Amino acid sequence: MFLSAPTKKTFLPSMEAGIALLRDFLPSDSRRLRLRRRPSPAFPRSIRASSSPLGQYRGPQPKRDLVADWVADNDGFVRSLPIYVGGSSLLAVLFNRTVSGIAPVADASSAQSRADLLTLGLAVTNVLAGLVWLSIRPKPISVVEPLGVECRRIRSDLPESVVSELLWVWESLSTVTCCRSLAIIYDGHCIMQIGMAAKSSANDGEAEDVDANKLMQGSLYQGIINSRAQSYLANLSLYPGRSELPFLPFNTQAVILQPLGDKGVAVIGGDTIRGFTTSDQTWITYIGEKLDAALAKYVNDSSILMQERV
Repeated sequence: MFLSAPTKKTFLPSMEAGIALLRDFLPSDSRRLRLRRRPSPAFPRSIRASSSPLGQYRGPQPKRDLVADWVADNDGFVRSLPIYVGGSSLLAVLFNRTVSGIAPVADASSAQSRADLLTLGLAVTNVLAGLVWLSIRPKPISVVEPLGVECRRIRSDLPESVVSELLWVWESLSTVTCCRSLAIIYDGHCIMQIGMAAKSSANDGEAEDVDANKLMQGSLYQGIINSRAQSYLANLSLYPGRSELPFLPFNTQAVILQPLGDKGVAVIGGDTIRGFTTSDQTWITYIGEKLDAALAKYVNDSSILMQERV
């Protein structure tokens, strides 16, 4: 005897009963249940920095060196502090000899006299140290506006890819570092001069041209090519090779000479003494290698085309 399948009438009531049971179990506002995980004891909760309604930062605060901050805020007092200590020591020694009744003339056989002489020597040393600290102060380094004319010269026979590479180098250096002048000499020619430049000696309002042949014969260029290493003139006014760079503004503060392989050099002028940091110098070295690869490829392609035409 076969069992008959349940009819629609018998199936629907059971289904409706299940739905009614689920409605009783679920919350009345039909919102989803949120499962909250307890944080594992092995991993601490992360610290979330947030801002309060008043705009105050709430979160981990950086540690401050209170002593260093106080010294920086009271630089003059700290420099003159040895003078105060030395002067007070001298007065204390004189007052001690006056009150104790010891003869004012130093006696080598007296222990008190020997101690006073040692104290006087230390006090005088403190006074002299304070005078030295007051006389030697670091000269504030400020940005100097180059005096010259704006220049933007790029060889017209360069392909678009090389021009884009050169402009990228200029925009990167002028944005990130203190670079205000840039001249690139490659394969015996000045292929780009951009930024601030010295005024022409003809007083025509134009920028001074870069004499590539004269520059390549100078000691600065020869030293860079022979050493294949970057040269950093942190304070250009102190170097006699300044006369080999007449195309830079006369008040250029610092210069980096970056070799481009064995065929050229990039002259980078800055507006701040010691303005190029160590990271800037390293970065400029990598930029020089990248630029040398692009220019070498262009020179090789040009020489190949010339040979094919011949």
